[in-house]
Amino acid sequence: MVRLVMILLGVDYLRTRWRELLAVGLLSIVLGVTIFCDALDGALWFPIIPFAALLLLEGLATLAVAWTGMGGQRTLRYVKGATFVVSAGLVLMGGEHGNFILSMIFGTLFLADGTLQIIAAGLVRYRTWKIAIGGGVLELAIAIFLYQPYPDYYAGTIAYCVAFGLLFGGWNMTLLALRVRRMATNPVVADEKRTEHRAVAAGTVAVATAAATVATPDGPNLHSSNSFDGAPEPHEHALTIHVWTPVGSAKAQARRQPIIDRYIAAVDRNGSISTGHAALESTEGVYISLYPAVEIERSPEEFSRILRATRDNDVPGLFQPDYATESKAWCPSTRQVCIRNYDPERLERFWAEYRRTTTYNLTYRNCSSTVAKALEAAIEGASARAWGKKGGWKPFLRIAATPELWVAAQVRKRAATMAWTPGLTLDYARALSMLADPRPSGWVKMARIALGTMHKSRQRWRAEKAAARNIDDTGAVPGQPSGSTDAGARGSDLTPF
Repeated sequence: MVRLVMILLGVDYLRTRWRELLAVGLLSIVLGVTIFCDALDGALWFPIIPFAALLLLEGLATLAVAWTGMGGQRTLRYVKGATFVVSAGLVLMGGEHGNFILSMIFGTLFLADGTLQIIAAGLVRYRTWKIAIGGGVLELAIAIFLYQPYPDYYAGTIAYCVAFGLLFGGWNMTLLALRVRRMATNPVVADEKRTEHRAVAAGTVAVATAAATVATPDGPNLHSSNSFDGAPEPHEHALTIHVWTPVGSAKAQARRQPIIDRYIAAVDRNGSISTGHAALESTEGVYISLYPAVEIERSPEEFSRILRATRDNDVPGLFQPDYATESKAWCPSTRQVCIRNYDPERLERFWAEYRRTTTYNLTYRNCSSTVAKALEAAIEGASARAWGKKGGWKPFLRIAATPELWVAAQVRKRAATMAWTPGLTLDYARALSMLADPRPSGWVKMARIALGTMHKSRQRWRAEKAAARNIDDTGAVPGQPSGSTDAGARGSDLTPF
């Protein structure tokens, strides 16, 4: 999450606030340790009932405005609200049963995440795979701690989770503050090419987008508005991420395998494996789509071997010229994500350096990882740009309170320990689009809709009152010729029954 915050806000924005970030991070760590130690004896000092009440209110408030979201944002809000309400309900229910259920839920989440991380890191063998395995082992240890009843017989489950959240959050904020503090000058000014080339060679272009392509809140404000409601129109200036899903790009009818055919690969009825594809297109004409120069054998027997992120699996690659050519030779993309708030100069700078190497590797340098790195380069500093020079702490607080930040961080973590796939790239692009193009607050949007409805109703009532006054004053029905009513009335009086 540290690198993601650096990418979204920019190094210059964070460097001017590193002392405050460091103080908040250290305070969060101290609070986390204090709450954890307090929960060990089962006699909680932590105000668990007020905390559960706030959690319940937050969950209900999220559910109340969830319908104002768009697509995946709406689903995420519903999931977040339901999770908060259920967790708060179990706490308020009290007793051993509620605490036990919460312990099992949180323990299972840590167990599943840690196991997946260990298996993926051991299978793919990234450069930092041993560190990833260490993180997975830590999650397994936390899961075991939550599963077993000692020392408090599940009474401190919520306190433990709050403590872990404060500890991890404080640690990340402290790392963020220390990293941006050391970046005293813009490395692009000193030696841009050397910095970018070293980052590419090390396979860490994501860091280069945060450290080499520095965004500043004083830079060009590409958009006058600080919120974007709705998808971009076809004529708007926007960055487009094209995704060919494994199922959508299969040569024959795919055998449906939930989750697997969404994030890894799809197998058609002939036994062929399709992993999908991803590409990035800008309005300025940049098109980034890396593909192996020679089709890689993807039979089930060979797939496990080429999945390793090792140099012996490197093959020559090529970049497609444009979307029209690629879609005509293959098929149109099945999903598109558009982002308005991006910097074409940073994207062009990244592309000029990245395309010097055409090496393709199915795991660590594939189409999806290329698009993810290019996307990070393009939106570097986007959240600070969205609020302009007078944003203050608002950009930081807004992205910290946005659920999509957590989603994007989890997707990025999964990809870093496993591999970037078209499915992960699609989820990552959708989450980043909510952060780069901030949507109006759900409460603001709901209030705006309510005020608009009230205004229209008031106009309708005024029109009805004006029509009623016209009838009372003249006796004429609106739209009827003047005098027709009186004539009709006189005629009816003179006509005998």
